[in-house]
Order: sequence, then structure tokens, then C-alpha cells
Amino acid sequence: MNAAPNTTPDNTGSKKDAGWEVGVRETVDVPLPVVWQYLVSAGVPVWLGKGELRGVKGFTYSMADGVRGEVLAYTEGSKIRLSWRPDDWPHDTVLVISVKEVEAGTTIAIHHQELADRDERRMMLGHWKNVVGDLAKALS
Repeated sequence: MNAAPNTTPDNTGSKKDAGWEVGVRETVDVPLPVVWQYLVSAGVPVWLGKGELRGVKGFTYSMADGVRGEVLAYTEGSKIRLSWRPDDWPHDTVLVISVKEVEAGTTIAIHHQELADRDERRMMLGHWKNVVGDLAKALS
């Protein structure tokens, strides 16, 4: 099981209805069910932090590093949408992690919306690039 060689930023800038946003994705040569199971179990600390996450709409979470939020939507085998807020931020954001089966395996996508400004977007772009890279390595 090998990861594809590159991470692709797929959203640049600001949108009227979602504030500043960023998206990254990476394709791994791993079947979707395996990727999904990893993301919602052993992989949670990689993309969300240490703590409990349940695939139940309305579930509130608080991770060890201070990130907290609520599960806004959960589609088994496809997508998790949640509010996401580090303890030192004055506002909530929306984070979506999704998977899609493609010819080369499974694409993992992370989309982060409602960021405050260009600087926050730049910071989170670097963060999420590292996260999808770490997920791909773990799944290889």
C-alpha cells in the first residue's frame, strides 16, 4: 500500500459564504473501507488530536490539545463535518474530512472553512498538508 507522491491544495482564498478556506487532498493506494476505518479509529489522533470522537451528529468533543467542537454531520464511509476550534481562537470554524474511491485507491480530502483571514488560512494550509502527509504515511 503506497501513497501517491503529491499533496494537492485545492482551494485558494476567500468565499463570500464560507469566509477564508483551505483544502488539501492526497490519494493513497489503499481501499476506501480500510482508509475510513483508520480515520475514525486509530487515525483520529493524527487529524484531530488525542481524545474521543464518535460518529454521531451532535456529539461534542474536546481533545487533549484544546481543540473542541461538535459533530455537525456524519456519513459512514464518506464524510465527517464538524465545528473545530482551538482553545486560543476566538471563533469556531468548520472542518470536513472526506474520502472518495478513485482508480488509484482512495482520496483523503480535508476542507477547512470559516477561517478568519489570510494569515489563519496560510497557517492551516501548512498544518493540513502535514496532516494528509502523515495520514498517507500511516496508511502505507
